[in-house]
Amino acid sequence: MNFDEISNIINDVPDYKAFLTVAELRESSHRLVKKYPAVTEILPVGKSRQGESIEVIEIGNGAKRALLFALPHPNEPIGSMMLEYLSLRLAEDNALRSSLGYTWYLVKCIDPDGTRLNEGWFKGPFSIENYARHHYRPPSFQQVEWTFPVDYKTLHFHNPLPETQALMVLIERVKPDFIFSLHNSSFGGAYFYITEESTSLYEHFYKLVESQDLPLHLGEPEVPYIPRYADAIFKMTGIREEYDYLGQQTNSDPAEFIKGGTDSFDYTLRFCNPFGLVCELPYYYNPAIHNTSPSDTVRGDAILRGVAQDREDFNLLQEQYNGIKDTLTVSSPFRDSVEETLRTYEHWLSAEENWVRKEPEATKMATIAEKFDSLVVRRFYHLFPLGMFIRLLKAQMLETGETALLTSIYETAELEFQKRIIELEADLDYNIIPIQKLVRVQLGSALLAATHVAGR
Repeated sequence: MNFDEISNIINDVPDYKAFLTVAELRESSHRLVKKYPAVTEILPVGKSRQGESIEVIEIGNGAKRALLFALPHPNEPIGSMMLEYLSLRLAEDNALRSSLGYTWYLVKCIDPDGTRLNEGWFKGPFSIENYARHHYRPPSFQQVEWTFPVDYKTLHFHNPLPETQALMVLIERVKPDFIFSLHNSSFGGAYFYITEESTSLYEHFYKLVESQDLPLHLGEPEVPYIPRYADAIFKMTGIREEYDYLGQQTNSDPAEFIKGGTDSFDYTLRFCNPFGLVCELPYYYNPAIHNTSPSDTVRGDAILRGVAQDREDFNLLQEQYNGIKDTLTVSSPFRDSVEETLRTYEHWLSAEENWVRKEPEATKMATIAEKFDSLVVRRFYHLFPLGMFIRLLKAQMLETGETALLTSIYETAELEFQKRIIELEADLDYNIIPIQKLVRVQLGSALLAATHVAGR
């Protein structure tokens, strides 16, 4: 397919006003198969930790095989909406199915239990406050994406989640030519991970993002060790690269810190050699995130100032948690996430500090995008552990009633949360991106990659 043909398809994406819940996604899938039984089929591939069936929609009978799965991180539902549209389009459009030449395996929600803990913000309002108040992200050892088995140096992980096991079964059965793990960021611009250098895709990716009037993410990469192919396009890395980075920057055994496993693409390499794609898109952006003009700050200084702010915010959370942890009796997914944040933050921050002090690129002047990322966007992400801590306190009070200690710490945490929201509302000056635009970019990237793989 050429870019114009792909543009015509993505322009048909509906103007979605909300994200679908787990139940709504399931109901829609079953309606689709009932309407198009000749070309679609629902296959159960496993169950979640809470016993919910995990299903894949199989569409078409092409020679190539594509595996796309959404919500490997349950706070990232853009991909579920993309698969909602793609599944319908593939089922009803015989010419499209035939021209692409794939059998499609689509999982709209690989982590239903975690996704339900995010549904409080799925229908809006899409303010950063509402998002942070209802945000849930599990610790790494409870994430589908990062609990695949691995043996690497001193790291040995062989305890995949039930959801991960379902995906493992599907991967081994399908042996995909193209695999798309549907992630998204929260604030910034669009960027991509691919598993091999593919220069023919880059300009198409840029054109796709530009077509929706969205910025590329030209601030700091997610982590310092990611190889960069081009602006906003990176090589997909996994747990081995993370392990080596932490070992180099901390002079300690990374296996003492890493409690999860490897990622879906790394596991897939056991069975085949697919092309892998991740298309990261935010819910919010500020134009500064793609401004490459020089700022007034050295890049390393901006990063270190961001690290210092991280440490201050996480130390405050540690202090609040220490004051309450001995009284907590309710088993809570929020507690697991908060404890993981507190267990790991100093390790990550120390590694980043060591990297900055040795990295020649850190001595140049930061761009406006890099400075904004280090000094403003980083603070946005601090809302999430604090929001989950507040949810943890609410769950405890609901179960056991309010005590003077619980009430005091809850009120302190709530005041801090409100203070940060007020400051960020002023400093971020953000735009909320329509869901339709986000779906269009992820869908377009999927079709571009599928076409690329077909001619590989």
